[in-house]
Amino acid sequence: MAQFNGLDLHLGNLSRLSPAQSRSISPENFTGEKGKGGMATDGTGAAAARELGQTWKVSPSIHIEPDESRVIADIEGPGAIQQIWMTPTGDWRYTIIRVYWDDQAEPSVECPIGDFFACGWKQYAPVVSLAVCVNPGSAFNSYWQMPFRRRCRITITNLDRKPMTLYYQINYTLTDVPEDAAYFHAQFRRVNPLPYKEVYTILDGVVGKGHYVGTYMAWGVNNTGWWGEGEIKFYLDGDERFPTICGTGTEDYFCGSYNFENRATRQYEEFTTPYAGLPQVIRPDGVYQSQTRFGMYRWHILDPIRFQRDLRVTIQALGWRSEGRYLPLQDDIASVAYWYQTLPTAPFPPFPDRDTLEIV
Repeated sequence: MAQFNGLDLHLGNLSRLSPAQSRSISPENFTGEKGKGGMATDGTGAAAARELGQTWKVSPSIHIEPDESRVIADIEGPGAIQQIWMTPTGDWRYTIIRVYWDDQAEPSVECPIGDFFACGWKQYAPVVSLAVCVNPGSAFNSYWQMPFRRRCRITITNLDRKPMTLYYQINYTLTDVPEDAAYFHAQFRRVNPLPYKEVYTILDGVVGKGHYVGTYMAWGVNNTGWWGEGEIKFYLDGDERFPTICGTGTEDYFCGSYNFENRATRQYEEFTTPYAGLPQVIRPDGVYQSQTRFGMYRWHILDPIRFQRDLRVTIQALGWRSEGRYLPLQDDIASVAYWYQTLPTAPFPPFPDRDTLEIV
C-alpha cells in the first residue's frame, strides 16, 4: 500500500495520521505562514474594529480596482490546494481567476469566476456536488484537489469598469506529492452565436498525459423548441474524424433524460447531485428576459476520461425543424473544461475581451 501523505483524504482514511501541514491564505493571512493569522492593523474591517483593535476582523476582504490584477496566493511547494472559498461582488463574468503551476508563464486555470464555480449567468443558483458547491447568498466553493511540486500562484483580475470586493479563503496542505500526481487545469470558452452547422469546441490543443474530469456549460437558447439533441464527442490520442467516445444527447451527457422535463408540470426541472446537475434554468419574464438559459455540470469523478497524448472535446448544438429533421442551432454557448495532465501546459486560446464575455 502506498504511504498515506494527507493528499487523498476521504471517510475511509480520515482517521489516519499524516506529517502533512495545514495552512490557509485569506486577507487575514496573505502568505499563509504559521502563526501569522489575524495580525492585520489595517484593512476593509478596520473602521468596524476601531474600538477592538488587532485580531478583531480587521482585514476580512480585499478591494480590486477596474483592470487590476491581484495575486491572492503565492505558495512554495510541494503541497496541494484542498479547498477554495470565495464570495465576490461585481460582475462574475468579468472577474477572472488564473492559476499558475511551478513557475509556468502560461496559466493552467483561466476562467471567469462564476463559470469556474458552475454559476455562469451572473445569477445565484444553488449547487450541491462533490467538486463544487454554491451556497447562499453567493458563496463559491471548490473541492478540486490541486497538487503542485514547486509553486502555486493564483491571481484575480477585475475586467469590469467598477471596483469589486473579494472575500476568500484558500485552504491547502504542505506535503510530499506522489510522482504520478497530475496538475489541475480548467479552461473557459464562449461562442455567441455558434455559426450554423458548426460544432462547439469545449477543449482542444491539449498535449500530454492525463484525464478529463468535468464540464460546466452555460447554454443560452436562441431558437424555440428543444435544443439538446447534440452529441458530445471525446477525441483521444490521435483520433481524427471519428472519436473514441460519443454520447447520445446533451441532456444524456449531463445525466438527465427526455428534455430535463417534469412530465407532470410540463416544465424543465432543476436538479443538483454529487456528479451531475441542471442547477439553473432562467426562464423568460415576458419582457426583456426573452430567452431561456441553462447551467449544467457533469463531473467525471468516478469515470475520468483517460488520454495518453492528446485530447479534444466537442458538442453539437441540435434542435428540431419541420418533417422530423434536426436543426443545427446558433446558440450562445459558454463552457469550462476541467482536467488533470502532466506539464507543460500548452498555451490556451486568447482570452475573450469584455464585449465577447458580456452576457447580452
